[in-house]
Amino acid sequence: MQHAVGPPLPPPHQQGHGPAAGWSGAAQHTGPHHPGTHAGPHPGPAQVNPPAGPPPGFAGAPTGPAAPHPPGHPPAPHHTIPHHAPAPPTPDTTGHVQLPPGGPVPMPSAPPATGTPDPTSTTLAVLLIGPAGAGKTSVAKYWADHRRVPTAHISLDDVREWVRSGFADPQSGWNDGSEAQYRLARRTCGFAARNFLANNISCILDDAVFPDRPVVGLGGWKRHVGPGLLPVVLLPGLEIVLERNAERSGNRRLSDEEVARIHGRMAGWYGSGLPIIDNSQLDVPQTARVLDDVLARSIASPPQW
Repeated sequence: MQHAVGPPLPPPHQQGHGPAAGWSGAAQHTGPHHPGTHAGPHPGPAQVNPPAGPPPGFAGAPTGPAAPHPPGHPPAPHHTIPHHAPAPPTPDTTGHVQLPPGGPVPMPSAPPATGTPDPTSTTLAVLLIGPAGAGKTSVAKYWADHRRVPTAHISLDDVREWVRSGFADPQSGWNDGSEAQYRLARRTCGFAARNFLANNISCILDDAVFPDRPVVGLGGWKRHVGPGLLPVVLLPGLEIVLERNAERSGNRRLSDEEVARIHGRMAGWYGSGLPIIDNSQLDVPQTARVLDDVLARSIASPPQW
């Protein structure tokens, strides 16, 4: 009799099954070879189908030497079927983190009578008010960068300019569109500040708030942030504001007439009871230090507004 030579062949690939699914090389035998027969799918000699699973009594990979093979039969390849216990599920290392919801910011608590308030290590919500060119954004960024506690800077102008197509520029005229976008930006800033404060991150916001215009006045900020918001006015001289405005570009730069008009209306904050910083002769770091001094007094005796 003639016997097939060479290693045993894997079972034919069937749709829905991998090429070696449930197949063990040691159990595969090609059977006697008959001339004129083929191993194709047409009827012919019965084919040896692979068993559906490991033979009874199979308990994993063999641990001893392979059994001897009958003479004339080449040894079948040694297949090792790893037997692993299912791995436990890996915990998600970036699971859902619960964040405290933002609520109205309360008034800061006064320090003990024997202590001095330290605004550099206190969680605060500050509103920096001033005309265009007063240095609000530069001072706010510097102050936030140099705090000893986490601090966020939120600029109302930046949030307003999130609107790209259809942006209503107030320089083109104050109308229903520009007012609606201003109110929406202020509310968005307020919600952001409340959420930051609720998670122990201080905030400094900047906006050109007018003392005589309720639409862009303090009432909206108090409503959206809370009574604990500490407003501070940054008001340098007109000549300083004009010089700084001249260095601007794009829609942030105003005409000299508009700058003078806004500056004149901002003078209405004198006598309002809000703290005012004249930073005409101060650079940004010096102004930030003065701001800390003003905030220390505001924490000890919050302004009425």
